[in-house]
Amino acid sequence: MSKARNYVIGMDMGTTNIKALIMGEDGEIVAEASRPNRFIELDKDKHEQDAEAWWKSAVEIFREITAAAGTDVVDGIKGISISSHTVTLLPIGRDGEPLRNALTYQDGRSAKEMGEILEKIGKERFVSIVGGQPSVAFLPNKILWFRRHEPELFEKTTCFLQASSFVNFKLTGEYSMDLDQASRTQCLDIGTMSWSKEIGDAVGADLDRLLPTPVPVNQVIGAVSAKAAAETGLKKGIPVLAGCSDAMASMYATGMSHLGEAGESSGTTSLVFAGSDRQSVPDAPVVTRPCAIEGMPWIFDAPIQTSGAALKWYIEKMGAEENEKAKAEEKNIFDYLNALAIQSEPGAGGLFFFPYLLGERAPLWNDYARAMFIGIGMNTSRADMIRSVYEGTSYALRHVMETVKISGAKADSLRICGGGARNRLWSRIKSSMLHMPVCLLDERSGDVPVGDAVIAGHAVGLFPDLTEAVTKIIRVKEVIEPDPEWEKVYDELFPFYVRMYQDLDADLKALREVTR
Repeated sequence: MSKARNYVIGMDMGTTNIKALIMGEDGEIVAEASRPNRFIELDKDKHEQDAEAWWKSAVEIFREITAAAGTDVVDGIKGISISSHTVTLLPIGRDGEPLRNALTYQDGRSAKEMGEILEKIGKERFVSIVGGQPSVAFLPNKILWFRRHEPELFEKTTCFLQASSFVNFKLTGEYSMDLDQASRTQCLDIGTMSWSKEIGDAVGADLDRLLPTPVPVNQVIGAVSAKAAAETGLKKGIPVLAGCSDAMASMYATGMSHLGEAGESSGTTSLVFAGSDRQSVPDAPVVTRPCAIEGMPWIFDAPIQTSGAALKWYIEKMGAEENEKAKAEEKNIFDYLNALAIQSEPGAGGLFFFPYLLGERAPLWNDYARAMFIGIGMNTSRADMIRSVYEGTSYALRHVMETVKISGAKADSLRICGGGARNRLWSRIKSSMLHMPVCLLDERSGDVPVGDAVIAGHAVGLFPDLTEAVTKIIRVKEVIEPDPEWEKVYDELFPFYVRMYQDLDADLKALREVTR
């Protein structure tokens, strides 16, 4: 048990799980809990979540960790920081209640609206305003879709919130928007760091009215109210920070502490981080954001849409045989898949898997890309298919890493956290694909709520030196070096991975319109 006298809470509203922990000023975790987060998938383009379910799970988690930690620890909690998946459209009514389910970043129903906005503003002008490539994942098109298709609810909307800011509102009664998530909405003018009137006019919405004024990630936006304290087991008056995206919290959770270290938060999606000593140009495929770590003034933050989700898809849709055999042999399904995949040679017998099950964000930024197996022959085995899924997600990682390096990133090693860090074969493939050592973090390190707790601790003065804090708290358990033979194979095949998608891009876009 921690002997600390002061504590902070970090919580992450993840895509598939909501998790929180209490951390002491000595870096020890004294309590943690989680709840699953459920998707509502209405069809292949419509992905929603229930905001009231977010709060219900958050209340249960707060109650569990405060009960487990005890009164002395709860009395010593000095701050709370919450991160979340992003970008989300959650309309809030005048009574402070959600008007409908939240449209999550995976939701692609507003692709038509995205095209209209770009036609009205012009792509180059749009990119110059928001500082990034347009994508259906972001807010402008979702707001236009909502105004057009649900006008009565739009008229009743007081503001739009993110998952983290909704929980912050339930805790404090204050509407808020952190600057990190604001910069990801594609509604923010990066030149003025204020909501863009030009984009607001294009979607027919007063963004200054509908989106809270952005504040720094580490700014206190309010305190736990008496009502929230009674519901959660927290003490009234605990400061609540603005919080951030799960991407930023993940970056702190990897323990990156100097230029040249890159990070991957490998979960359902992957979040890739690489530091830079200069800001990217606005039209870069992946853009930089400010970073508080000394010697790393800018960070490239690149989301890959499906990584762990691709493995999950294979297991659920194609891996019934493997599942049954793993159960019969009392083996973990991933251990069983790895034992099969290692039987396939690097390159999977010429089989490529493109992991674009939900389109792709960095570096393609389109929602019409689709997953593909290319190269299946009569000799293709199940082992080849499994290995190709591991390799395909790793090709996607290399595609991102090469893109950010061209744009100015420095990356000599990769620190992996999240569920993907537990898969050693996958990490060997990534190491060989990227020509760099992969550092696997211990079970405690790399957890996104740890990053939230570090941010909270720094903001309230428990961790004055942020670089020193992440170095002390985040620990590496194993370093995996590249396999020279695998490196040769992947160097030969990677150009085909890039070119084959480029050759199919226009057809995939046209096919999307036909199948709609």
